[in-house]
Amino acid sequence: MDLGFIIAISTMGGLGFLFAGGLALADRKLRVEENPLIGKVNEALPGANCGACGKAGCYDFAVNVVEGKAKVNGCPVGGEETAQAVATIMGVDAGASEKLLPIVLCRGGNAEAVKKMADYYGPLSCSAMDLVSGGEKMCYYGCLGGGDCVEACPFNAMFMNEDGLPEVIEELCTGCGMCAQACPKDIIEMHPESHNVFVYCKNHDDPKTSKDVCKVACIGCGICARKSDGGVVMDNNLGIIQYDVIDPDKIPFDKCRTGAIQRTDSKPDQDINLN
Repeated sequence: MDLGFIIAISTMGGLGFLFAGGLALADRKLRVEENPLIGKVNEALPGANCGACGKAGCYDFAVNVVEGKAKVNGCPVGGEETAQAVATIMGVDAGASEKLLPIVLCRGGNAEAVKKMADYYGPLSCSAMDLVSGGEKMCYYGCLGGGDCVEACPFNAMFMNEDGLPEVIEELCTGCGMCAQACPKDIIEMHPESHNVFVYCKNHDDPKTSKDVCKVACIGCGICARKSDGGVVMDNNLGIIQYDVIDPDKIPFDKCRTGAIQRTDSKPDQDINLN
């Protein structure tokens, strides 16, 4: 056998053993042991990686839970069942965990909102319409109808109805909040299931303008605020619900001329008085 070949093989083998020893030493000295609870918490999570918990994903949330930087009931997608499972792993009390649902705070669809004189031609997405022209409706604050929220929902829990407005399928909704993040007009808000009174409008125009651009807009009359004992306050011509003090029984729903303020268990189409 050629002497040069033997030397080459010996050299390569020696270097291999040397590098392997170095790697073994580095692994022993530099290894960071992962808390086994992280893996257990991660397995208990739904695996949606939606970021609704405020973290980069389920694994990141698990790390923060184990490190005490996130609450065990901080996953809105998993709800009460996941909160209890994580709490059991961590050996703590889960506490109250209420599901969040997206509420579409606009009812100015194709039949209710006044359209601009000029038609819109361009990309039919809310983000594009918001940048280019503000959409086809005279109301600057209302739903653009492009369906970005529907496209953003990873659980197929939203659809565009015949009036050009998004609707939520509560049975499929996990409360991840992706739809709310996708809306450029911020008309979708995440609320606990216990919230049952909403002002279904975001319009801050003066009373005459808001009435001219949409049949169901809040016209800023302030009657709900005057009668609610602090449960509703007016902010730039728009009623804002104060959920920490509101008493639904004190809200004069029947006095709202456009039906902008409603309870979730009412039937808006029947309650609205447009005269």
